[in-house]
Amino acid sequence: MPARSGLRAVALGVVLLSVAADSRPRAQPAARPFLAAGASDSPRIARLRKAPTAAGVAAFWDEVRQAGGPLVEPLAGEPDYSWLTFLWRATEPTSNVVVIDGVAAGVGGTEPRNSMLTRLARTDVWYRTYKLRNDAAFTYTLSPNDSLEPLLGPRRSRPRPDPLNPNLSGPQSYVRLAGAPARTEATAAPVAAGAVVATTFESPTLRNTRALQIYTPPGFMLAPGDYPLLVVLDSGAYGDYVPVPAILDAMIAQKRIAPLVAVMVGNVSRTEELQCSPAYASFLARELVPWMRERYRAGAAPASTVVSGASLGGLAASFAAFQHPDVFGNVVSQSGSYWWAPAQDAVPEWLTRRFAAESPKAVRVSMSVGAMEIPEQLETNRRFRDALAARGYAVSYSEFNGNHSYLNWRADLARHLVHLIGPPR
Repeated sequence: MPARSGLRAVALGVVLLSVAADSRPRAQPAARPFLAAGASDSPRIARLRKAPTAAGVAAFWDEVRQAGGPLVEPLAGEPDYSWLTFLWRATEPTSNVVVIDGVAAGVGGTEPRNSMLTRLARTDVWYRTYKLRNDAAFTYTLSPNDSLEPLLGPRRSRPRPDPLNPNLSGPQSYVRLAGAPARTEATAAPVAAGAVVATTFESPTLRNTRALQIYTPPGFMLAPGDYPLLVVLDSGAYGDYVPVPAILDAMIAQKRIAPLVAVMVGNVSRTEELQCSPAYASFLARELVPWMRERYRAGAAPASTVVSGASLGGLAASFAAFQHPDVFGNVVSQSGSYWWAPAQDAVPEWLTRRFAAESPKAVRVSMSVGAMEIPEQLETNRRFRDALAARGYAVSYSEFNGNHSYLNWRADLARHLVHLIGPPR
């Protein structure tokens, strides 16, 4: 993820808006799947406040150690919501504690002061409670003694995982409430596995060599017929956090998508390549895809070729299809970074303006973004959707209840592939 977007977030059940090629979506209300809650909203904290004795506090921490943090409690009369309380036990002098990212980003934006925990008087308990829909999933960190500098600039603070939460996604803690979307690859029974081959590709256009991972489905044969082709950008990050081969295995076994071939593309210079680089788009369309067609009989036509990415990868995937609709007929964009503009361009959302200004291409776009994401990410995705629909593109749009993280893109990928590839014929 780019440095200027290190906060991202994801939320909103799956609210799905499909836009036909000849229709334009109506303005959607700003969905708020979570609400900031006062300190008294957590029943357990309210009980502790009434009796903040040493014994009462010790019993409270014993409960938290057994259950893990954050504290999740049902909401009386509202079965679709829960109270979620972040906790910090102050074992050293503490002036403040801040929740970074996740639900806090959606409520507090980029200002740490808007997501600070409160100390329960004369105790070592720091807490903050949110009212949250039960389909939420997000990553977060905690920052004790935070500098309170804006989160999208240089900072002296060092956020860390929640020591009370055993669930980690890379360097961050995560929360998945009971109603969060199930992971596609987490099937009850084993399924047939495709093959994954690691190789390298030397690009004459870019004058560099990069790592590739190539997935072929169970029973793959070079002939007869052609396979759909999925081109996944950012293979390093996806390989670490999104098990694409396992997801494809499960979806093929469930007959949710036709068997396909996938190539996961490594980065050489992520920021240069994924920020609407014509050379990188040309490498994908004029070198990599023809190579995959020749060797794997995959992606013979634009309608059967999908380019996919998240964050800057979503921006790059959209740009590649815009530049080369004769190769890429389908785009998956997860939390695309449509705020981007060249350094010399003072006006943001460069690619949105390009799509809006030029004749529509024969490209279908399936995009999603998290309702917990900071406005820079969420609102620019909504405007990109509207620009596509206004120009007559076929666009499928959804907002999930989470933040800008691979935790959410992992659960969200299957919906896009079902929409663009579909089941076997």
